[in-house]
Amino acid sequence: MLQIPAGQELRYADAVASKERVVLTDPRAIRALAHPARQVIIDELYSGRVLTATECAELAGLTPSATSYHLRALERWGIVERAEASGDGRERPWRALGSGLQIASQSTTAGRLASQAMMRSNVDQVLERFEELPADDDWYSLSVMNRSRLWLTREETAELDRELSAVIDRFRQDRTAAAHPEATRSVYTLIAVVPAAESPTP
Repeated sequence: MLQIPAGQELRYADAVASKERVVLTDPRAIRALAHPARQVIIDELYSGRVLTATECAELAGLTPSATSYHLRALERWGIVERAEASGDGRERPWRALGSGLQIASQSTTAGRLASQAMMRSNVDQVLERFEELPADDDWYSLSVMNRSRLWLTREETAELDRELSAVIDRFRQDRTAAAHPEATRSVYTLIAVVPAAESPTP
């Protein structure tokens, strides 16, 4: 996985070629994702689209100048970058830095608070997507949530995380918003592995 500390540059081509996720560990970078408009922009760019600030503004419901501010903030934390300008001299577009984005909590208080804010934002977005799906849509019955309580060792918890990520990667394949089979549609997933606070009992 590609870990992006504050201030470190990573070329987009390297991330895409390796098909790796960008992993954020800096609390300030994680907090930068919590804004709802930025979530919309990240969703689109990390689905494989290359968009200008004007196009992102239309999706996020903001002005182009406000959107440019958000894009520059995301660029500063190694989340997105500018793509090559088009041949006709139009506005220079933006793109993701990798094939996916992963939030890694830190043990610091700031890291935990930033991760919690990001988790709430993601949960809210998934709920909104569910509420927007018409009940008479034949895909509605495929909307599921599976909540489980497992008793695992530290090593097994790490293994669970790896295997869940591998399943997502298998279904992701090389499909993007710009290139995918005709019969497909966007399906949003949200996977959370959260150890309980209590100490293990004998």
